Amino acid sequence: MFVFGVISGNGNLVRDFIDGPSIVITIGGSLASTLAAHKLADFINGLKSILLTFQSPKADVGEVIRHIIDLSNIARKEGLLALEEAANGIEDEFLKKGVMLVVDGTDPELVRGIMEADLISVEERHKVNIGFWQRWGSLGPAWGMIGTLIGLINMLAKLDDPTTIGPAMAVALVTTLYGSLISNWLCTPTAAKLQVNNDEELRIKEITVEGLLSIQAGENPRVIEEKLKSFLSPKMRENVLDSAGGEE
Repeated sequence: MFVFGVISGNGNLVRDFIDGPSIVITIGGSLASTLAAHKLADFINGLKSILLTFQSPKADVGEVIRHIIDLSNIARKEGLLALEEAANGIEDEFLKKGVMLVVDGTDPELVRGIMEADLISVEERHKVNIGFWQRWGSLGPAWGMIGTLIGLINMLAKLDDPTTIGPAMAVALVTTLYGSLISNWLCTPTAAKLQVNNDEELRIKEITVEGLLSIQAGENPRVIEEKLKSFLSPKMRENVLDSAGGEE
């Protein structure tokens, strides 16, 4: 849409909308400030995290619920110790870890504590990446304004030559444009998508914790199924749980 607006209004994108010093000031300055606000490792990981916006969470909520209900049926028929063999085929490391804690006879409160500590650790790692994009998004427009002020100062210093006022003003405004693009085209959407992925992953892990604790408590598989359904929207309940098959 940006390119369309530029071309439809002017048609000369290279000459009027690309300026080397403006790129250095806005993008370089905002990135340098973002780096100053983070550890180097967090800065590098933050840049890499943009790739996560093109991926969905690995775990599928429907698949996780079906796994839990299958495990509850096994535990109901054969006992908790039978879950150890069933856990070998589970690819979800979080779910597998919880199953092994249950099999080992760990106290339910301790199981919850360990699983929630893992969950909190995941969320904290995600927050660092989300915070990186939020910070860069807030600094981009600020550095765009700095570039604009530099351009205005240079323009005012040459007011004796009226022919330079128009081009100088255009260059000054380009830095503000770059800052807005950094914030609204790149950083804000990226942070929002990472937040969506984070919320989805945490919801799946919360479902996992509740399901495992219900299995450990010896609840009926049908009751567990109804409990886990409460985490889903009505449409998702129909789509992902038709084949769950909790038994009495």
